[in-house]
Amino acid sequence: MTTEHSTPASTPSSSSPGPTAREAADLVDVLRRHRSLLRSTVAGLTDEQARLTPTVSSLSLGGLIKHVAAVEQTWARFVVDGPAPSPDVDWANVDWSAPPPEVQQYADGFRMLDTESLAGLLASYDEVAAATDDLVLSVDLDATQPLPKAPWFEPGASWSARRVFTHVLAETAQHAGHADIIRETIDGQKSMG
Repeated sequence: MTTEHSTPASTPSSSSPGPTAREAADLVDVLRRHRSLLRSTVAGLTDEQARLTPTVSSLSLGGLIKHVAAVEQTWARFVVDGPAPSPDVDWANVDWSAPPPEVQQYADGFRMLDTESLAGLLASYDEVAAATDDLVLSVDLDATQPLPKAPWFEPGASWSARRVFTHVLAETAQHAGHADIIRETIDGQKSMG
């Protein structure tokens, strides 16, 4: 079966790629499907509509596109370079009325700022996606990197590239669902179901 987001199914032969190449191609295919679902939630919207936060959440469609692109890019860098240094922030005691610059930068990663356009965010997302796809198809999926120190990671744990890309896929799919709810709230349009 072939769809606009998939490649034709084939029977393995002596010239077929090995299991790892097929697995990488499958990961890219599923990532592309979920990116497409996420992108469909912003089809036909103005910048103003993409900035709306019509639910009890503070998330907007533009903010979700921006966030998913940043998360994907950060995890791709992790696969290549390992954990990046993180700011020393006491998240439990942040003064959210006057957050320090690194906290404000983090919070802005979930918002479509007035200086940003939906077209610009989508173009950046396309660049990130293309780079990630190339990486998935070229990296050793069994290669590991130690996870950064964070309360949500087990101390001393490592993730394989495969695990990282699976996480990116899950994050993209989860936020595509959030985006579908936000879009339906804006104008009744559904991208899924």
